[in-house]
Amino acid sequence: MKPYSDFAFVEAALDRADHLRDDTEALDALRRTASTLDVDPAGFTRTGTDGQLQARTGADAADVFLGLHQGQAWFAHALPQAIAESDPRIELRHAATQWPVHASTLFAQARAVLHWHRHYRFCPKCGGALVFTRAGWQADCRACGTTQYPRTDPAVIMAVSDGEHLLLGRHPSWPPLRYSTLAGFVEPGESLEHTVMREVMEETGVRVLRARYLASQPWPFPGSLMLGFVAHAEMSTPVVDGIELEDAQWFSRAQIQTALANNGETQGLKLSPPLSISRWLIEQWAAGERV
Repeated sequence: MKPYSDFAFVEAALDRADHLRDDTEALDALRRTASTLDVDPAGFTRTGTDGQLQARTGADAADVFLGLHQGQAWFAHALPQAIAESDPRIELRHAATQWPVHASTLFAQARAVLHWHRHYRFCPKCGGALVFTRAGWQADCRACGTTQYPRTDPAVIMAVSDGEHLLLGRHPSWPPLRYSTLAGFVEPGESLEHTVMREVMEETGVRVLRARYLASQPWPFPGSLMLGFVAHAEMSTPVVDGIELEDAQWFSRAQIQTALANNGETQGLKLSPPLSISRWLIEQWAAGERV
C-alpha cells in the first residue's frame, strides 16, 4: 500500500494537546505568542503575496486552540465577514495543492471546527444557547446542561471492481468527462460494509459482494470523514437516476492505467484530482489492490 501522503489533510497533523484544553493558565500564556489562522464564513483564509499561509501573532479568548506544531501553539479565529476578493486569500482545495503538507492539514482542521462553531449555536435538545468550552472543542447548553461535541459525518468512498474493470460515476455538476469513485453517507444503525453495498446499489444498481477498508481522509467540506474501501462486485450494466449521478461506467484496467500515466486523463476520461482519497483508491486498484 502506498503512503497516505498521496492525498491531502492526513500528514503532519498538529499535536492537539487535549490536556491543555482545560488549563486556562497555560492557554492564556500560549495565546500571547500563538500563531492564529483567520477563516471567513466562506472558508477562505488570508495569504501572503506569495500565496502561502499568513498567520497573525496572538489569539483571543474565543479562538479555538488547534494544538502544537514544533512547540508553537496554533489557534483558529472565525472572521465575522468575508475576506475581500481583492485581498490575498485562498480556499482549502487550492491550498492543498500549493502549500506544504502541515499547513494545509492545519487549515483543514481549522475550517472544520470553525464551521461547527458557526452552524451549531443552539442546543438540539431544548433550543438553549450553547457556550463553547474546552478551548473551543465542547459546547455546553446554558439551559439544560447538555454537552455537544464537534460533528463529523462519516461517509464511505469505494473503488468498486469486478476484478478487471473499475466502476466510476460522474455528478451532473462536474467538468466534462470527470469520473470518480462512488461515495455516500453512513446511515444510523448501519455498518460501513453495508453502507458500501447499499450506496453502490442505490446509485448504479450494481451488486457488491464484499468490501475491505483501506484508509480514511478528513474532508472538511464542511465536515465529513471519508472512509476508503476497495469492493468486489458483480459485473452488470449500471443504471443511474440522472440526479445523483449523471452517468456510471465500467472502465478497463488499460484505460485506468493509461489515464494515471497521463496526469489523470485519457480519451473520454478525467480522474479525480490527486488531493482526494478517490484518486488514491483508483491508484491502489490499478496497482493490484484486491478485496
